[in-house]
Amino acid sequence: MTRLFALLLAYFFLALAIIGVFLPGLPTVPFLLLTAWFSARGSKRLHNWLYEHPHLGKLLIDWEQHGAVARTSKVVAIVFLSFSWVLMYHRISNMWVLSAITVLFMSIAIYLISRPEPH
Repeated sequence: MTRLFALLLAYFFLALAIIGVFLPGLPTVPFLLLTAWFSARGSKRLHNWLYEHPHLGKLLIDWEQHGAVARTSKVVAIVFLSFSWVLMYHRISNMWVLSAITVLFMSIAIYLISRPEPH
């Protein structure tokens, strides 16, 4: 992978992470983790900026060192998962698709709840 391609993907995933902050149903943290991974290969400057950022850096460091997710992040994520599921419940008529989404959302919620919280 070239540095330029990694840098482009890092900025792409950063944009998705930022959009995910405001758009229910679009996850923020996975895109932020992808941004960190690609920035490590594409731009030391962007990578350092992420880890030194007052809000984003702590999330990345907690995840990297302990696999930890803050309680407030867990609560917000589960609330938005629930909100998104209710919206989809009212708009999706295919029960197979709705069942698959339900299983996916429940799996994500269980995984989040099982993660340790940072010290």
